[in-house]
Amino acid sequence: MTNSIKTIAKVNNVAIQVDHASVEKWVPVRPICEALGVDFPTQFGKIKEHPILSSTVGLRPTVAADEKDRNMQCLPIQFVFGWLFTIHPNNVNEDARDALIRYQLECYNALFLYFSEKTDFLQDKQTLIDEKATKFQSIQFEFKSAKERLVKAKDEFNKARAYSFEQWKAEKMQPKIPFPENQ
Repeated sequence: MTNSIKTIAKVNNVAIQVDHASVEKWVPVRPICEALGVDFPTQFGKIKEHPILSSTVGLRPTVAADEKDRNMQCLPIQFVFGWLFTIHPNNVNEDARDALIRYQLECYNALFLYFSEKTDFLQDKQTLIDEKATKFQSIQFEFKSAKERLVKAKDEFNKARAYSFEQWKAEKMQPKIPFPENQ
């Protein structure tokens, strides 16, 4: 095998390998079928019928188990895991069944975490937005009130600056007559 061939997984003690030198990572389908004990033509037929997988599968040169270059039906690596998820455990060899069931359980958990984490994130984000909106509205109200007080204070300040000697003198001359409050 060449140095660029790497084992990405083992299925029933069979190494599943991919050529890491290529830009796209392709995984041969037949060795996985053989490791699981499922019929390759049947699985390949299901892949060809699948609306997503059919558009991704293709004949690619790869290094076979005998270490010779062979053209094999391959899936891009990102689709292999989903394809394995579709294989019913009752259809595989008994010695591969537990491993496939464990793998599929991991898939269920990974999907749950992926989608539930987004839900949790959205809930946490909405809570944060609500808290920040309340704080923003409170500060906005305080700002509006402070702005009104500032305008009034500025007006009073300007009046004080414009206050003339004549006004002061006139106010001092005003008689202060005490009137009884309510009689």
